[in-house]
Amino acid sequence: MALGFSNVPSGAKVTPNPFQVHISDDQIEELQLLVKLSKVAPPTYEGLQQDRRYGISNEWLATAKEAWKNFDWRSAEDHINSWPQFTYDIEGMTIHFVALFSKRKDAIPIVLIHGWPGNFLEFLPMLSLIREKYSPEDLPYHFVIPSLPGFTFSSGPPLNADFIGQDTARVINQVMLNLGFDGGYVAQGGDIGSKISRILAVDYEACKAVHLNACLMGKPPNVPDTAVTEAETQRLARAQWFATYGLGYAVEQGTRPSTIGNVLSTNPVALLSWVGEKFLDWADEPIPLETIIESVTLYWFTETLPRSIYHYRENFPPPEVRHAEDPRWYIRKPFGFSYFPKELIPAPRAWIETTGDLVFWRAHEKGGHFAALERPQELLDDLTAFCEQVWTDRK
Repeated sequence: MALGFSNVPSGAKVTPNPFQVHISDDQIEELQLLVKLSKVAPPTYEGLQQDRRYGISNEWLATAKEAWKNFDWRSAEDHINSWPQFTYDIEGMTIHFVALFSKRKDAIPIVLIHGWPGNFLEFLPMLSLIREKYSPEDLPYHFVIPSLPGFTFSSGPPLNADFIGQDTARVINQVMLNLGFDGGYVAQGGDIGSKISRILAVDYEACKAVHLNACLMGKPPNVPDTAVTEAETQRLARAQWFATYGLGYAVEQGTRPSTIGNVLSTNPVALLSWVGEKFLDWADEPIPLETIIESVTLYWFTETLPRSIYHYRENFPPPEVRHAEDPRWYIRKPFGFSYFPKELIPAPRAWIETTGDLVFWRAHEKGGHFAALERPQELLDDLTAFCEQVWTDRK
């Protein structure tokens, strides 16, 4: 446990339940057996392409499978349990979260919101930087990392309701209100987390500002090409690649979530292939294999995959206006953005300015979709600089 950081804020309106991860020996042994017995597809032209133009390569999957056989889950579990974790019961669901709470009365509450195929593990490198630098007595922030409904140790989504992004945002807002942060908090997110953060900023008074590192949108009709820099134009080739070659998973998860959920719940190596591909293709620089395996293992033990892809249903049939471009979702509160060039859609500043009151912008030379994992120091520096700016302005 992070010494001293386990104390819940004195202003919490509902005391959360302490939580520790413990996967049973039987579950671990079952996974090891299933990994051992799982097959890798026979050699094909497509599977032999090392550039992954047709998807995951046989060689990578075979290597990853062998590494998974020797993966030490107990060590990963101990690392997770070194962080303060809690749960709340909200709307009939158990909502899990990791948190570092400050003892300062003026600490700024920040909620960090992950996406898919991510989870709370993405933000632990950022929290490590915080824990190395601050004690609970001088930490200027409260950091809260919820597991979204359906992800890892959060239960749900409900079986009897069409649960979508706005429902997720309502639950996350309730976590923050329960902790006593109804006076104001900042939301940060990428991927699905960027959408949830946007909803929080628009629909909930307690969310006073939002910082994003993704804005999934197309070119706004009222933005001239001359407003986009040459470097931004070149990097938009990434968006074209993603639209042409990278969207197959989203179509499947959005149109046939039950089918793909059942497929990937029956075989851990299949899950490793499906999720591992995203960690390989969506990052700027390689993410360590052990990090990928840890995240996939967590997904497997918690049966996250079939429970977590409900957000994709909202995109089918395709909406006439994408979420970020719809005037309904224009952010009228302080809005900050960190631009990483290998994001799936590295939207130019001129585009993003049409979606909110952009008061903070930082562009980076490296970094991709998993910014918190890939560039934790840069993202943390941006987020804290944004918070200091807007919280000062707020006063």
